[in-house]
Amino acid sequence: MDTKIKSLMEMVDEMPNVDRTEAFNELWGIFSELRGRIDGRFELEMDASTQDLQPYYGLPGTEAKGLLRAYTGPDMDWFVHSWIGNPRFSFVNMHLTCWLPATTKVPHLAYALATTPDIFFYMDYVPRSDLAVDVDALDRYYAPVNARSIALRENPELKPFISRSLYVRQSLSETAFCYTCKYTPENMALIREVAHEMMTRWFDWLDEGDPVPAGQQAALAARDLHIRRTIAERDPANEIGDRLFGAELTNRLVRALWGGDRVSRRVAGD
Repeated sequence: MDTKIKSLMEMVDEMPNVDRTEAFNELWGIFSELRGRIDGRFELEMDASTQDLQPYYGLPGTEAKGLLRAYTGPDMDWFVHSWIGNPRFSFVNMHLTCWLPATTKVPHLAYALATTPDIFFYMDYVPRSDLAVDVDALDRYYAPVNARSIALRENPELKPFISRSLYVRQSLSETAFCYTCKYTPENMALIREVAHEMMTRWFDWLDEGDPVPAGQQAALAARDLHIRRTIAERDPANEIGDRLFGAELTNRLVRALWGGDRVSRRVAGD
């Protein structure tokens, strides 16, 4: 039994020439469904800093490409809908992340889907506080996910993805879903089901409301931005970006993920 903890790059390098176009189309379809629900809920406007990233192209010989769209709105500080890679050669990585303004304590919602060439999926409610201390947030936002989290850990079709990055492991909540699995109809149906379940629960929390006092919003906004930037900058997958797109464009894409070049103002906490 292979017990080595492998990086995303190692997984891709072991099987670099697997055509995952079909899987990419299905995963991107799941994101399109989720995006439709976001559009039905939020008023969004694309930030001008990402206008020219639709699409963008890789270094000569890689045949890689991608697109990155970032949006803001009255109730959304930073929303990212993106993909990157070359599905005909094993690797593609997709993000759909919803970063809320500091006017609410509801956690952020984050998804990543990928082919490595096996299927990778990550879904989490990004915490807005230290949950070992803020037990009210733990009970309100993470206890409802615990049963599903345990069920996925017990699912023999799913292999936990353990990042070699200490920061990535530290940034996950204890109910985060972070797995690899084979590309099968059953596993894809489960991913779709869980993804929609996450969004439905999140919408319910937004409906219930959890306002942040005005005097606390600037500190929360600063914390949110620091976490968003650090997650983007420390993502081990950036190494694959360097290989496919070069360091200059990869750095631009990383900044776009956290809003480093954003034109619009933050919604709250400026």
